[in-house]
Parts: sequence; structure tokens; C-alpha cells
Amino acid sequence: MLLEINPRHPEPRKIRQAVDALEAGEVIAYPTDTVYGLGCDLFNKKAVERLYQIKGMDRGQKLAFVCKDISDVSKYAVMHDHVYRVMKEFLPGPYCFILESTREVPKIVHWPRKTVGIRVPDHPVTLALCQELGRPIISSTAARHGTNPNPDPAEIDEAFPGLGLVLDAGAGGTVPTTIVDLTGADPKIIREGAGEIRPFLELAAG
Repeated sequence: MLLEINPRHPEPRKIRQAVDALEAGEVIAYPTDTVYGLGCDLFNKKAVERLYQIKGMDRGQKLAFVCKDISDVSKYAVMHDHVYRVMKEFLPGPYCFILESTREVPKIVHWPRKTVGIRVPDHPVTLALCQELGRPIISSTAARHGTNPNPDPAEIDEAFPGLGLVLDAGAGGTVPTTIVDLTGADPKIIREGAGEIRPFLELAAG
């Protein structure tokens, strides 16, 4: 079901409708500052399993999740000083950072070595969803594995039968996030995407 929403000033009742779907264990599609995402409540194991099923993903493919701000990130990731500095400078923004996870993170979304992928997108709709839900939302690109991200909400609705809701904020981007691993002494670029990588290369170079 498509639900049009204002991308800059999302209507509270529509955000509430989407959060109702999340709280009911549904998987929804929503806009981010890069491509559209598919998501569910981080702490609903059945919903996470449903997301894997709807997207047709192997369980070995790890999921990132979206937080509303840096203080929220600190509940789920170990915030060393250098990590906090990077978070403060680059978030909200088009990045997914791999960080050491805390015990608050459900095992189903752990990356290798008890790490997690965390995002704080620079998009009013995404942040409003997290704020209203009160906990993080799983984030997975709204595209089949190996295909280009699809910016059209109507096509997303058609491509993924079983979605509880598609928040239609207009056409999305086509370039996914830049993924940066911050678990080592120096930043490591895992995937170059919408976020600028030069600052991290300079940090790694010393």
C-alpha cells in the first residue's frame, strides 16, 4: 500500500500510521537520504525474519539499522573517542558505519566479530520514524540482491509483495550509502557510495 508523505515536513499522522505497522511486526519501505530502504522493528525477531523472506536474502547477508541520532547510536555501539569524532562530523549523512556492538544489539543483526552496521540518515521521514517508534529500524536497500536500487516507490510496492506499507516521498536516489569500517585503528572503506570517501582515506594515511 502506497502512502504519500511530505519528504521535508512529514505529516505526524502518516508517521504514526507507519509506526503502527512497524509495531505490528510489518515490513515497510521508506525513503532515506540515499536509496529507499526496507525496514522493520530491530527488536522484533519475527519481523526481521519476514524482511529476509520478503527481500529473498540469504541469512548470511547482514542488515544495518537506522538510529535517530548519535546518542541513540551509543546504546548499540561502543563509542571510542575516535568513533565519536567521526560520528559527530559525518552524521546525519549518507554513510553506514561498522562499529563494535554492545549487548543491546540482537544477535540476528550482528555482523562478523560482533560488529554492527549503523546509519543516521539525513532525511526527515526516516528520523521521524525512529523518533516515533522509540528504537532503531532495520535498514536494507529496497532492491533485489545484485540489482540496481529502484527509486520509484510504486515499483518497490510491486516488487516486494508482503510489505505492510510504502511511504512514498517521491523518487529516491540510485546510489547507496558509503560503508566505512571504524573497528580498527584506521577507517577502512568497504563500499564507495553516496558519501565522500576522501576524508577517510586522509585519516587512514595519517
